[in-house]
Amino acid sequence: MPLTRQARELGVSRGSIYYLPRPVSPADLAIMRRIDELHMELPFAGSRMLRDLLRQEGIEIGRQHVATLMKKMAIEAIYRRPNTSKPTPGHKIYPYLLRKLPIVRPNQVWATDISYIPMAKGFVYLVASWTGSAVRCWLGGCLSAWRPTSASRLWRKRWRASANRRYSIRTKAVSSPAWRSPAC
Repeated sequence: MPLTRQARELGVSRGSIYYLPRPVSPADLAIMRRIDELHMELPFAGSRMLRDLLRQEGIEIGRQHVATLMKKMAIEAIYRRPNTSKPTPGHKIYPYLLRKLPIVRPNQVWATDISYIPMAKGFVYLVASWTGSAVRCWLGGCLSAWRPTSASRLWRKRWRASANRRYSIRTKAVSSPAWRSPAC
């Protein structure tokens, strides 16, 4: 099938098919290495301070370029953030409804969590669901393929099929193709 037709079918522009990202220059790689070293020594240093430190070392660079490189490297200065742990005065405290509930059967209580995990080349999402006795996980590179309805339907179907098996949770997650992430 020609590329133009593939692009039309997928709803993407033809230019994006031929796009090749520009590689990072060797000069920028050397600067990024030095920024990383400085960040390890001074984790509170932002782009302005790092620019000044690099200029003292004879590297002429602008603050915005330092900020761009820091963003590319996922480096952020440590600074004081708002204390969001203190509740707002007058905020309603909701009761914990499961405190006195005896959990006696499968599928009685569920909990889920999602985490964003940065990797060397990109990131993955980890979605974990657990009951009183088991944990299931999905790993994937995008969330768009995980629609909540289809994921919960898949979850219920696979949970009923595997709830009473006697091997480890880790083995279930690895061996069952339903727990693997869909292609993004």
